[in-house]
Amino acid sequence: MGGQSFILLVAVICFCTISVSIADEGTATYYTAPYVPSSCYGYQDNGVMIAAASDTIWGNRAACGRMYRVTCTGPTNQGVPQPCTGRSVVVKIVDYCPPGCRGTIDLSQEAFSQIANLDAGKVNINYNQV
Repeated sequence: MGGQSFILLVAVICFCTISVSIADEGTATYYTAPYVPSSCYGYQDNGVMIAAASDTIWGNRAACGRMYRVTCTGPTNQGVPQPCTGRSVVVKIVDYCPPGCRGTIDLSQEAFSQIANLDAGKVNINYNQV
């Protein structure tokens, strides 16, 4: 039984390493309500765990409806206190953040507050499609 536990532990560690290594790096900002209309869904309400995609992931509307797990990794400015909460959030892409967008993913205020202090305004992130 001890050997099986060891193998399971090694498998879990390998899986965690793989999922971290396939995450992309970028930045996140946030926007505030109202969240409708959106580029993907018009006036349909998609809740508050939503985001707008920058050109990096937009893909001419291909990102609409995709779900992304977003994790804060640190501040974008040196010398700023750690803004991250240590949590991740899963968001649905419902909108487009046009050229000049300050972040890779523009999260709803509610989603951003799950991963970082709102006062930060912009944070470094890891993100991956789920």
